[in-house]
Amino acid sequence: MRGDASVRVAHQLGRAEDLARQVERLLAPFRGDERALDSGCGAGALAFALAPYVREVIGVDLSRDLVEAGREHAPDNVTLIEGDATALPFGVGEFDIAGSLRVLHHVRRPELVVSELARVTRRGGRILIVDQLGDVDPLRSREIDVFEQARDPSHTRLLPDGDIRSLLDANGLVVTHNEIVHERRELEAYLDLAGTSGDARVEAERLSPGPVFHVEVGCYVARR
Repeated sequence: MRGDASVRVAHQLGRAEDLARQVERLLAPFRGDERALDSGCGAGALAFALAPYVREVIGVDLSRDLVEAGREHAPDNVTLIEGDATALPFGVGEFDIAGSLRVLHHVRRPELVVSELARVTRRGGRILIVDQLGDVDPLRSREIDVFEQARDPSHTRLLPDGDIRSLLDANGLVVTHNEIVHERRELEAYLDLAGTSGDARVEAERLSPGPVFHVEVGCYVARR
């Protein structure tokens, strides 16, 4: 397992119980026979959190390293495969629940992630999107993006709350629950999580909001 993948898996496992409680709070009640999707699954954090409540979870991610790392810890009802969140390898309405966890800011066309989630979810099914939010001030939001890109080159752009809601609305998705969570981040641990080192780490430290800072994470549940 590559070093950065192992760090991410360790971080994921350390937060697994908290994420499972959050998923239960946002999506309960469950029938228990649902088929669920974790789009852009990484090492399977959302898939693992859903697994106790549903019949089957499929996780899809472009990173072979993360998919393979996740498979080492996957419950029996979770399958992780390589695939593109912007062009999912599934038919229309195959899932009862579909979600993405901190994915939108890693893709250049987040609208395709949302439209694919809507496409593969059945009528009446539920969609969950969780992502760090951008600032309503575009200049402030750009400053945050520059820091995040220095920390992790896979970062593209944080979307503010209004943009995410617009993407959901454009796909005919009705938001049934929304909450904003405030997260405290310690810079050094945050850089370690991304494997930021050398000159990139020095630059990220220069651009950072401070040694400790807070971010907003938006959680959206919508009906298809």
